[in-house]
Amino acid sequence: MPESWSRTRTDVPGASAPFTPLEVRAAILDRAHQLLPLIDSLKAEGGRERRAPAALIDALKQAGLFHLLQPRRYGGAECHPATFFAVQAALSAGDMSIGWLQGVMGMVAFHLALLPAEAQDDVWRDDPMALLASSYMPAGEATRVPGGFRLSGRWGFSSGADHADWFMLGAMAALEGDTPEHVIFLVPRADVRIHDTWDTLGLRGTGSHDVSVEDGFVPAHRRHGVQERFLCGGPGLAVNLAPLYRIPLPQMLFRAISTPALGGLRGMLDAFIEHSRRRAGPNGGGPLGDPVAQLACGETAAELDEMTRTLEGNFDHMLDHARQGRDAPIADRMLYRVQATSVVERCDRLARRLFKAAGASALSVANPLGRVCADIQAARQHAANQYEIYGRTLGAHLFQLDVKDTLL
Repeated sequence: MPESWSRTRTDVPGASAPFTPLEVRAAILDRAHQLLPLIDSLKAEGGRERRAPAALIDALKQAGLFHLLQPRRYGGAECHPATFFAVQAALSAGDMSIGWLQGVMGMVAFHLALLPAEAQDDVWRDDPMALLASSYMPAGEATRVPGGFRLSGRWGFSSGADHADWFMLGAMAALEGDTPEHVIFLVPRADVRIHDTWDTLGLRGTGSHDVSVEDGFVPAHRRHGVQERFLCGGPGLAVNLAPLYRIPLPQMLFRAISTPALGGLRGMLDAFIEHSRRRAGPNGGGPLGDPVAQLACGETAAELDEMTRTLEGNFDHMLDHARQGRDAPIADRMLYRVQATSVVERCDRLARRLFKAAGASALSVANPLGRVCADIQAARQHAANQYEIYGRTLGAHLFQLDVKDTLL
């Protein structure tokens, strides 16, 4: 863990005086940018092996980029969400698979901060750099037994499973009375079997394999109810007092799933411009003079800026509420969710325009444009990026219909 984050909130190694928050953001982003050459050199290996190379995961750990949302009492950064997502976008510009892993695995650290202090100690007391993977779908069954639960099930799409020390897995369980509800359980790697199932067209380097547990025992303190999550609560708030942890977890999760597309599209735009400088058009003129290509680039840059500013503004608003001890209003959370989940649809549309404008040369495997298109399309398939569902929910609310929704 970087020494700076284990001391004071604004120090960095070698600094003679505390940095301002903007300087902290710049220092953290610099660590991400320094890894881009390594990411580029290992990108092909990640796609070929269908998992992130261990050397790259270790580099991310050493830079502290998985631990930006981890509580400071374990050496984490407790940084502003906008900084976390700026790092995710920067890494995704180099390889969306790596940005995806940094975001979703780093987000589970935020989730663990909401569990009881005992659960946090189980993971981080002896190894503050331990990594967590997840699959929140309620694919498991949990039965209450003395001292906790017996958990069994098989879950899909557990990104980074090969590199995880612990897992957060969803199941149906009766916490009070006989009515089952959606609960997330914290499970050590020793109890989890990883199934080699990830072989996809996009996001190949995420290693999002199936995982399973067979009759594993989970102590009672290693669980968190989805309803509790919706209410922005959790026993961990008794020890993690930063306003950061009052932000609704689903709002963080949605952005962790959509922000890689922002970074991927930014990288694609840069690659398209560089590619266009070298390419001749069919009539002798290059794409730089093509008004269609110019418009595609201009609109892509404008929409990237708009979507990024919306992300940052939404979290500023949620933090303002958190600092005052209030939860963000449900109507705002509905709006934020639609804005978050529509990002990948918009990025997919813009990416396809750039790909088309690049001409036949974009078909080459050596050209990164096709890979980014495939990665963005893979991200679009995630359940959390099906923005139509969430748009309908917001619309029903605007019609003043009764809407019950705990994924906010």
